[in-house]
Amino acid sequence: MNQHLPALLLALPIGGAFLAPLACSLGKKLRNIFYLTVSLLTLICAVMIFLETSAGKILVYVMGAENFALTLPSGMAFPVRIILEMDAFSGLMVLCVAIASFAGALFSVNYMDKFSGLKRFISLYFLLVLGALGMCATGDLFNFFVFVEISSIASYGLAAFWRDKPESIEASFKYMMLSQVGALLLLVAVGTLYGKYNAINIGALASMLQTGVLEKIVLAMFIAILAFKCGAFPMHAWLPDVYSEAPSGVTCLLVSVSQASFYGLMRICFTLYGTNPANVTAAWILITLGCASMFFGVMMAVIQHDVKRLMGYHSISQVGYMLLAMGVGLYTLSDAVLLAEYGFTAMKGGIFHLFNYSMFKGLLFLTAGALYYATGTRDLDKMGGLARSMPWTTVMFMIGAAAISGLPPFSGFASKWLIYESSFAIHPILPVVALLTSILTLASFVKVFQTAFLGASKISLAPVREVPVGMLCGMGLLSILILFVSFFPNIFVSGVADPSASGLIDQAGYINAVLGGVK
Repeated sequence: MNQHLPALLLALPIGGAFLAPLACSLGKKLRNIFYLTVSLLTLICAVMIFLETSAGKILVYVMGAENFALTLPSGMAFPVRIILEMDAFSGLMVLCVAIASFAGALFSVNYMDKFSGLKRFISLYFLLVLGALGMCATGDLFNFFVFVEISSIASYGLAAFWRDKPESIEASFKYMMLSQVGALLLLVAVGTLYGKYNAINIGALASMLQTGVLEKIVLAMFIAILAFKCGAFPMHAWLPDVYSEAPSGVTCLLVSVSQASFYGLMRICFTLYGTNPANVTAAWILITLGCASMFFGVMMAVIQHDVKRLMGYHSISQVGYMLLAMGVGLYTLSDAVLLAEYGFTAMKGGIFHLFNYSMFKGLLFLTAGALYYATGTRDLDKMGGLARSMPWTTVMFMIGAAAISGLPPFSGFASKWLIYESSFAIHPILPVVALLTSILTLASFVKVFQTAFLGASKISLAPVREVPVGMLCGMGLLSILILFVSFFPNIFVSGVADPSASGLIDQAGYINAVLGGVK
């Protein structure tokens, strides 16, 4: 059974997407059972993969007969196979996506109940899950492009789900236009490598990749495209619009989908290019993008009055932490001494923060959705006194806000501390930018808490009640995970971040898993 886990991980959401119309036609109760069951089974499968890979095992799964080849009229023949390859870093990423998708499904059961078109919503939701999981599981670049497109197309539809709102249509259209340009560049980059090396498998390409102008241009294209997809400044224009207009359960999932693009960027930099000299320049590009994303993202967040748009700009700043950390790790990759001294610590901090970000940012978007569900507005100026009528939502918002602000002893503090101390070795200004971002993050969430949850209740919003139990369960799942990691950070660092970082820098192990048959 375990050897088929990678295939099962993708089969569950794609089956859910195509069976959703049938399940929705059987009534509300069966529709909800189907929605939650497929999401739960996907989470269980992801947990099993995570346990396998975190123990040091690299999972390789080949879809298609090894000796089957498609022959063209010209006589050219090429094998028809899809290779899935997953190490500890991949295992952590699919776990993040699966947790976010299950929490979003729990939340959406009640949140979306009063709207029509749910059979299309659930189909697109599972296609979005499929795209994100596929990006983290695939072992070749062309199929990575295919899964990027699957997730993008599903995102367009879900961002425009409120089709009677011009803002939703505008957000979806903007993202669609920008993404199509990015997809074209991504396909050109993949095709360029295929044209030169006659291979698209990441392991095979990594074993042959040379140092040349063409390879450097392709790397620059990959960085630009995938930094755009994960919402880094200055390629972030789509993110606040899409995150604020999509249904909140979807936004929770979109956070992890953007991190799947971050995963792809790291896989290309560390596994495909490895110690290639071009990576030194790439490292400084990532560090610069990280600092710019942190600073400008939080500065834009502070002035927002729309609670979901505020959280969208905070997503940009949090992506900056991860880019900074992984840029530091990439800078030290070719020097074993520097890598051991602070590069590996930076990578562990970046991976730790990636998990934290998926959890606390997903939680905060769900709490924003709960506020909108209860009050009918996202404008902070029209809220007030909600702590008295929504005590559970208030507590869970405080957990997410404390974690994203890096307040000790919450999980965000531990991951940010690893990034602070390792980035200081590169340049003292880097942790200063990161610390300033944390201070401004705390200030903006204090503003949200004081405006929305404290003070006098607004007469126009009365009566306001706590959200339904399904929405509380979705927020509660992420809150429990945040608290667990906050209380036991050493367990997470040693048991999850350490093997994930080790797997990411083990280029030879990744290559041998395919070319050498090591599993």
